[in-house]
Amino acid sequence: MTRAAKPVTYFHLHLVSDATGETLSSVAKAACAQFDGVRALEHVYALVRSEKQMEEVLDRIEQAPGVVMFTLMNPNLREVLEKRCKTLGILSIPVLDTVLGMLESYLGTGLSLKPGGQHEMDASYFSRIEALNFTMAHDDGQNVEDIQDADVILMGVSRTSKTPTCIYLANRGIKAANIPVVPDVPPPDLSAGPIGPLIVGLTVSPDRLVQIRRNRLLSLNEDAHTDYVDLDAVRDEIIWARRYFNRHEWPVIDVTRRSIEETAAAILNLFNLRIASP
Repeated sequence: MTRAAKPVTYFHLHLVSDATGETLSSVAKAACAQFDGVRALEHVYALVRSEKQMEEVLDRIEQAPGVVMFTLMNPNLREVLEKRCKTLGILSIPVLDTVLGMLESYLGTGLSLKPGGQHEMDASYFSRIEALNFTMAHDDGQNVEDIQDADVILMGVSRTSKTPTCIYLANRGIKAANIPVVPDVPPPDLSAGPIGPLIVGLTVSPDRLVQIRRNRLLSLNEDAHTDYVDLDAVRDEIIWARRYFNRHEWPVIDVTRRSIEETAAAILNLFNLRIASP
């Protein structure tokens, strides 16, 4: 007997920020993901920095009551929001309060109260832009003549998430390049010794890779009856790549059940360990 699907509960989630709202959205998604059968109907209000803007936001919240999460550095705007929510009987959650309070106590200094301080155009911002430009120029084996300038080089057969992982790393300031691995086709010479780029091999289960490739071909309206999606051929391709990685003693990450973020986090751990090693 088939078990009936659990009904989904929807609720309005209002995200109010005086900056871009990226931090708030990330926290909200991570929190909501912990509740099965619950879906948030997100209403995002970014760059809320005046009382007029706040009043417009509050009017919209009143029209669709739910939960309010906010990151506001301006104490006056914060007070307006909290008072109105209390009057409406709506839960309001100051997302960064606990973290900021503990840091303030530990550091013994007050807050700057700058909205969106993490997005300032400082040296790290331009470092991320430089890394992104490098990554885009060295995608899929391009411009190998200066690939040794990379911080990280990802190797893997087609459709192992090399490009999106590189872009994610670039947004963290890591110059990441990627090179496709094709059986019996030698890639460029990557022997640069211990101070060269960190080279990481990406692998995936054959079943999962066939599914990804078939979906890709279908989206392009191309023939899905080739060795590219033949399970035995794909299995041989992955085995060849894995042996190639092992022969060079490169670390290997299986991306079968990993998100892009999880794969990138594992690579960052390897990268930081390499830097920390004497």
